[in-house]
Amino acid sequence: MTDASPLARKTWMATLAKASPARLAALVPDLPAHAVLRQPEIGAVMVRGRVGATGAAFNLGEMTVTRASVRLETGEAGHAWVQGRDKDHALRAAAVDALMQTGQAADLMVRVLQPLEAEAWAARAARAAKAAGTKVDFFTMVRGEDK
Repeated sequence: MTDASPLARKTWMATLAKASPARLAALVPDLPAHAVLRQPEIGAVMVRGRVGATGAAFNLGEMTVTRASVRLETGEAGHAWVQGRDKDHALRAAAVDALMQTGQAADLMVRVLQPLEAEAWAARAARAAKAAGTKVDFFTMVRGEDK
């Protein structure tokens, strides 16, 4: 079993939640035997922001999310909150969360989570490179009277 600390679990749950539903389905085509504890439910959460990452928090707006919970036959419970209205994505992410608490965790880390994380980093790098192409550097020339 891999590290099931709260920080590690938070990391893999975030990776599953941000993954493309189609990509996650391709990596985990078959769900394990499970009981649904919480049917996928669609709702909204308030997104908060900060100006400059240090200012006072303010309500930015609402975001649609879907949540689900499952229990494997071996007893492990998995939970997921995913952006959007994709109920299958929420169930699949909850099942993977539960599986990450079993002996299959190391295999899932290599086969599912690491590829999803690598793809997310590549997408961020491509977005950053595209944004860097539009960057403008401003500088001030010294005027004669400023010497």
